[in-house]
Amino acid sequence: MTTHPPRAVPGGYGVLFVCMGNICRSPTAHGVFRQRVAAAGLADHVRVDSAGTHNYHPGEPPDERSQRHALQRGYALADLRARQITEADFAQFDLVLAMDWDNLALAQDLCPPAHLAKVRRLTEFCVRLSSPVVPDPYYGGAQGFSEVLDLVEDACEGLLQHVQRQLARAPAGTPRH
Repeated sequence: MTTHPPRAVPGGYGVLFVCMGNICRSPTAHGVFRQRVAAAGLADHVRVDSAGTHNYHPGEPPDERSQRHALQRGYALADLRARQITEADFAQFDLVLAMDWDNLALAQDLCPPAHLAKVRRLTEFCVRLSSPVVPDPYYGGAQGFSEVLDLVEDACEGLLQHVQRQLARAPAGTPRH
């Protein structure tokens, strides 16, 4: 959720979360994973960002409902700002994680062929819950935002384990997916 695609952390790992507008699901995942990374002592080694497949809300903070539900579970999102994914992001990040099938397809369409293996669904990393997607809560009620957090927290647990394994395995400068 920055104005320019961040550079990958030298010798580190980069994760970009993607949803449609970058105001509900992807900033929630951004905030949850950022906190998990910091708690694991990896903030200097893992770059976390988020973006939308559509440019509906450039520069806006996350949806107030997403912020409120995240804060109830201890995750601050107020500093994040929406942006649209760019082709350059695929070279800058080791993983580009979409929230649903539509956003996966849109990200894959934008992605240069050399980076397609980086584009996956966040829910592939779930360790306890089973869902093919993180559903969009935008037009629903409070339960939808809680469900997003449940899925995101679970997936971020598995994702952190994956990133830790990749950091332990790969020498600096090698592609890790």
